[in-house]
Amino acid sequence: MFINHEHSASQPMQPPQIIRFKLQLGYAQFLQVYQGIAKNVSVIADDGRRITFPAMNIRAFLTREGIYGNFEMTLSAENKFISVKKLP
Repeated sequence: MFINHEHSASQPMQPPQIIRFKLQLGYAQFLQVYQGIAKNVSVIADDGRRITFPAMNIRAFLTREGIYGNFEMTLSAENKFISVKKLP
């Protein structure tokens, strides 16, 4: 039996997506997540796309003032959440 891998029907792996956005979310606004009022955050990315994601993805960045700054989110080629980090 011979298998020719050069003509495989498999798709090449797609690189992850990097989405950058600015967030200005006051503590009282994020408190709505804990109260069960809100579950998602919706923001306009730097490239103009509107993105919506679970608020819990950014919970680690919450301070007494809220969540402020520039962020970078990484998604898989299938749009699955991988990570988010705060940019300097």
